[in-house]
Amino acid sequence: MSRTIRQWHSYFGVFIAPSVLFFALTGAVQIFSLHEAHGGYVPPVVVEKLSSLHKDQVFAAGHHHEGPHPNEAPPSDAAPAKHDDDDDDKLKPATLVLKYFFLLVAICLAISTCFGLWMGLTQTRRKGLAWVLLIAGLFVPLGLVLAA
Repeated sequence: MSRTIRQWHSYFGVFIAPSVLFFALTGAVQIFSLHEAHGGYVPPVVVEKLSSLHKDQVFAAGHHHEGPHPNEAPPSDAAPAKHDDDDDDKLKPATLVLKYFFLLVAICLAISTCFGLWMGLTQTRRKGLAWVLLIAGLFVPLGLVLAA
């Protein structure tokens, strides 16, 4: 029984490993809002698009932070929008430590996933099936993104 569970765990792990790596790495970028323009910082377009894919399942720059339509005038009594992370230096120390802790968790998740992927590809009797599942785990989400 435990051998069967281990084998299924390996197959599931190999299949989802590309997505886990994607979410761990793009999530790490988002911890410090490196996917959003603020102050004088403008993120690379690919970082912004990958973040939109992570957060909104849309591969488009600026999708989740669109401003008002160009023909719309902002309300006269509205204060200018302020980004919460524009002043990271004003964060409480505990919040900053928490951000770094979550960054460490994201990095460790990516490393652990790579180790698991290596184990799933090399320590199984059905290596061909493991490789097919890995390729499917790469191309199923990619195909869905391209089809959207």
